[in-house]
Amino acid sequence: MPVALIASTCAIIGAMIGLALPTNVVQTALGATILGIVALMMAAKKSEFPDVPKADPISSALGIYGVYTEASLGKDIDWKVHRTATGLFLFIFIGLMAGMFGLGAGWANVPVLNLVMGAPLKISVATSKFLLSITDTSAAWVYLNQGCVIPMMVVPSLVGIMLGSFIGVRILRVAKPSFVRWLVIGLLLFAGTKAITKGLNLPFFF
Repeated sequence: MPVALIASTCAIIGAMIGLALPTNVVQTALGATILGIVALMMAAKKSEFPDVPKADPISSALGIYGVYTEASLGKDIDWKVHRTATGLFLFIFIGLMAGMFGLGAGWANVPVLNLVMGAPLKISVATSKFLLSITDTSAAWVYLNQGCVIPMMVVPSLVGIMLGSFIGVRILRVAKPSFVRWLVIGLLLFAGTKAITKGLNLPFFF
């Protein structure tokens, strides 16, 4: 909830900035940001279950720790996080980017939760999903007020997203963490390449 508050507040500011910037600048910046995150995720070791020797005082005070059952391994995972202050600070920029680029910031939520704060990959993915419902809603009202939303696309898109999420969470529960990691990397690589080629008016063959 502290992360959601920071990110959603900054998303409103980011949406105002995004509306003021040229489209090609926004697309290029988005692509470069996502590809940078891909490089970090590929270089990271033990990202499925990061090694966190000790929880920091902030995460302990906020109760950011717990146990979840890893169905693919058949065992319980006792997890905790560290570098919480750094993570909360980075979510200021995540909120700005989410509002500025007009899309969900799951591509940034997961790396910060996983690589910076040390949350297990599946915990990071699940937490990101919850954060998106709060952060993006805040920025959406700015775009809606400026007439930047296509109403006829919203309802069918929501139906598709809900159905996809319903299936996806069940796959996530039993999928191996390494598979989830490479799936995330692959999707980010595709999205980042698509965005940067569109921003620079370069050909993209997919």
